[in-house]
Amino acid sequence: MTETFASLPLFSPFIEFSFMRRALAGCLALSLGATPVGVFLMLRRMSLAGDAMSHAVLPGAAIGYLIAGLSLPAMTLGGLIAGLAVAVLAGGVARNTVIKEDASLATFYLLSLSTGVLIISLRGSSVDLLHVLFGSVLALDDAALYLLASFASLSVVALAIGLRLFALEGCDPAFLARISRLAPVAHYGFMILLVLNLVAGFHALGTLMAVGIMILPAATARLWVGTLGPLLLIAVLTAFFGSLIGLLLSYYVNLPAGPAIVLTLGALYLLSMGVGRLGPLASRWRPNWHFER
Repeated sequence: MTETFASLPLFSPFIEFSFMRRALAGCLALSLGATPVGVFLMLRRMSLAGDAMSHAVLPGAAIGYLIAGLSLPAMTLGGLIAGLAVAVLAGGVARNTVIKEDASLATFYLLSLSTGVLIISLRGSSVDLLHVLFGSVLALDDAALYLLASFASLSVVALAIGLRLFALEGCDPAFLARISRLAPVAHYGFMILLVLNLVAGFHALGTLMAVGIMILPAATARLWVGTLGPLLLIAVLTAFFGSLIGLLLSYYVNLPAGPAIVLTLGALYLLSMGVGRLGPLASRWRPNWHFER
């Protein structure tokens, strides 16, 4: 039976090579942890904020790299500290000045990205810079997989416990603030989950690609369903399926794994734009259809 599966192009790379199995396991962890966070980012209309926050972890990871090289604990700790610091600073600026949150995040995003690239360039090579920016999903070791699995498990448990709170905070934060004192807990708790999953995605896909596995499956799922439960399920399945196909493309066509995964997810999104039941083409066939802001 194993020999039969090993002869199939869909299974043979994962049966024959341990690095492919590790990459697939890492993508599964990201699909379970990061993608649901992307769904709530989309509900909060903060999808671009995810991209900004993905670069916020770069200076901390770069300092960790500067101190200890490509050390998983050092770069993880540095990324967490930097990401949380940017989240708190951006929120504080938005609440205490005339600068809105999107502009505040964009400012810190530019500062973080340039600072991180500068730090890495001072000590490392162009290969190290590419590793940080675009990841190395095919080079995941046991320590990285344990980290991804831990962050994914924490995210799943936190989202399960606070599902209604996160959903309400994402759809109508002003209403949540009026009826509950837990609004700040929901906001900052979600930002912590966002940073955790961006740091996890950073180790596998790099800072430039990590947000792709968050947002693209969420946007794809939204073109098919409009309720939260099915939205989360379809987004996770889309993320894992896209990761599987992307890894196979990287193996058979000799493509970089991270970009191949994100481009596959992008192709699924474009396909859903055409055939999804809530997509723009399907709207032409629906009576009394209108788009909601």
